[in-house]
Amino acid sequence: MDDGERPRTLLDGLSFPEGPRWRAGRLWFSDFYTHRVIRFDPADDTADAAETVVEIPSQPSGLGWMPDGSLLVVAMRDRQVMRFDGALRLHADLSAHAPAPCNDMAVDDLGRAWVGNFGFDRHRGEAPRDTCVIRVDADGAAVPVADDLAFPNGTIVTPDGATLIVAETLAHRLTAFTIAADGSLADRRVFAAFDDTVFPDGICMDAEGAVWIADPRGRRVLRAFEGGRVARTIALGGRGAYACVLGGPDRRTLFICTNTGSGPAMADKRDGRIEAIRVDVPGAGIP
Repeated sequence: MDDGERPRTLLDGLSFPEGPRWRAGRLWFSDFYTHRVIRFDPADDTADAAETVVEIPSQPSGLGWMPDGSLLVVAMRDRQVMRFDGALRLHADLSAHAPAPCNDMAVDDLGRAWVGNFGFDRHRGEAPRDTCVIRVDADGAAVPVADDLAFPNGTIVTPDGATLIVAETLAHRLTAFTIAADGSLADRRVFAAFDDTVFPDGICMDAEGAVWIADPRGRRVLRAFEGGRVARTIALGGRGAYACVLGGPDRRTLFICTNTGSGPAMADKRDGRIEAIRVDVPGAGIP
């Protein structure tokens, strides 16, 4: 249900914000076409509220943290995961497993990263094809753990660490897996399926087990429960939603990455925004 409430703009003039994460009182996100990972203080209204943490020349996307606090960043075009702890270095090379640019990522409490990829180069006109989710272990070893996924994108690890939920953008659904002790995935099942007007991109979970879904083509965010019941819809006034995360001191602020379009053409624009709206149920799980 769309209650008519609309998000407010916190930060604009971005190229293409993605991969939002809340950590240590700051919103972190990637800005694709300026090649930056940015840390932003929503409570700071000065020019210093947003700062560049690290630059990733091959385009940053998904973010997460290792148990020692070092930052992991997906380098999209190089199909790598980089590690930053003051110095930037290669953590994992995914090119043997990912046939096209990598995208979103969730890093669990054991330092395992779960990484999606496009499966095909959509910007070069390749036909869609299914692909895999790759697990990157704490030592940097990369292993495909689920295949036949249609553009695996936003990713959640549930609060108990037992379930992985992946947004299959081109299949219009969220797919769940049980995470075994050895990091393998089992018990594949549909968490929520939608009609072909919903294209799930970035996702996050709340404490009631509902998933907030950024839907770029629908120009909205949705709150959906397992089984597919949509409990709330927030329209975005003609702007696409590409990712979202629950953060703030009480994790009840939904931060949304929005833009007027996607793809390389956005590199010459500065239409990206971080928008935010307060919600009733706090965030849970990763991210």
